[in-house]
Amino acid sequence: MLLVAILIVQGWNIADYPALSDDEGTYLAQAWSVQQGNGLAHYTYWYDHPPLGWIQIALLTWIPALISPESMTVGTMRAAMLLISGISAVLVFVLGRRLALPRWAAGLGMVFFGLSPLSVVLQREIFLDNLAVMWTLLAFTLAASPSRHLWHHFGAGIAAATAVLTKETMLVVLPALFLTMWRHSHKDTRKFALTGAVTACVLIGFAYPLFALLKGELLPGAGHVSLWDGVKYQMTRPGSGFILDQGSGSWGVLQSWLYYDKILPLGGLAGALLLLVTWRWSVTARALAGPALAVAIFAALALRPNGYLPAMYVIQALPFLALVLAGGTASVAHGVLSRRRSEAEKRYVSLGRYALAAVLALAAAAYVVPRWYDGARIAVTTDANAGYQAASKWLATEVEDPERTRVLVDDALWLDLVHQGYRPGLGVIWFYKADLDPAVTKTMPRGWKDLDYVVASPTVRRDAADLPNVKAAMEHSDPVATFGTGEDRIEIRQIQTSAGGAR
Repeated sequence: MLLVAILIVQGWNIADYPALSDDEGTYLAQAWSVQQGNGLAHYTYWYDHPPLGWIQIALLTWIPALISPESMTVGTMRAAMLLISGISAVLVFVLGRRLALPRWAAGLGMVFFGLSPLSVVLQREIFLDNLAVMWTLLAFTLAASPSRHLWHHFGAGIAAATAVLTKETMLVVLPALFLTMWRHSHKDTRKFALTGAVTACVLIGFAYPLFALLKGELLPGAGHVSLWDGVKYQMTRPGSGFILDQGSGSWGVLQSWLYYDKILPLGGLAGALLLLVTWRWSVTARALAGPALAVAIFAALALRPNGYLPAMYVIQALPFLALVLAGGTASVAHGVLSRRRSEAEKRYVSLGRYALAAVLALAAAAYVVPRWYDGARIAVTTDANAGYQAASKWLATEVEDPERTRVLVDDALWLDLVHQGYRPGLGVIWFYKADLDPAVTKTMPRGWKDLDYVVASPTVRRDAADLPNVKAAMEHSDPVATFGTGEDRIEIRQIQTSAGGAR
């Protein structure tokens, strides 16, 4: 029943909320390219992330795309993420049980993970992080296997490597995984178990640099992209400021998380602290050492003075926050309900303890349910993508010759226009590529004058200042259709190449 509730809440209104993101469009377009046999990306693949993530998305969306090719768009294909959410929610429950949580607490962890408004919003989106979390949870579940078979630990290493090759930032959680494996492996076979897991993880992980080496793209060189440049870019991205510094980008990201839910992030941190404080005498605290360490790692990285903090970062921490919050709740419940040694006290004290537990449970429910209801109501009733849908329809019906038209868009809209007859890559152009991809810029000898339209979404307007061709196209264009109002509006702007009018 819990799983059904999670899938219903996450699936209701999934195409319309939250607003389509550029990252979703990028990953789905790359998955489409894999399905079409056009390579690992719809433009030059430049090692921004390992490709295994969108290869999995390609497999998830392959049958729907085969049956209905025009449905291969971001909003529609979000439905595929329900499968990932469902598997991850089940794994949270199984892992909770293997980490010695009582059944009710493991179910509570599943509820925290699947029904927190923050989870509902972020797990709907086509993010590599959601896939990586599923593989990470599988790795932890195998590492905590009660049967302690060696193949379970080998499997944990394979699942961990798959998680890292899906989203490379999952590397940071490996110490917590190996701590879990250490605690749950048999002392007589512990060395073999850990050695096997590490070996499996490393050997599979090396497939990525080996792929780059075989393509001649491991190191920088003239005329090609390289894995080294991709890693260098990720490591040197401008920081977004200290997360507790009001006005910084990281502060804004934190507020966006807390807007949807304060209970899971803050409660999870409190749960991790409680487990740390009660480490010596609490069985629950020792059993949840791995998830608690994972929460500590994610919190420490978020608190870097000037680190880069993307909005989807919290996705990777969600299952561990849920488990330690459920574990902290179980630890409090055990403390309240544990039997006293004195039989004389049992009759009266037990009644008082159960009454106290009931009061605490009702107080917690009274605090959580209204707040989660408000957050979930936004997710299941709000249409944040009407502007995108209207812009897509306009470009499909009002442009006379899509095949000969060149239009700059963000990646959230890219696949829509491909299905409407615009030429992939050179007709409908992801706006970054008009300045940054030589394969595209060489087809634009006159620069912005070789374009017809710009779809000025919030992303395009924000980033145009750093992209000369996009900026010039914006400056030399007039809106012919506008959908929505304010900062979220989407403008279709027709480019004017001379005083005489449009190109």
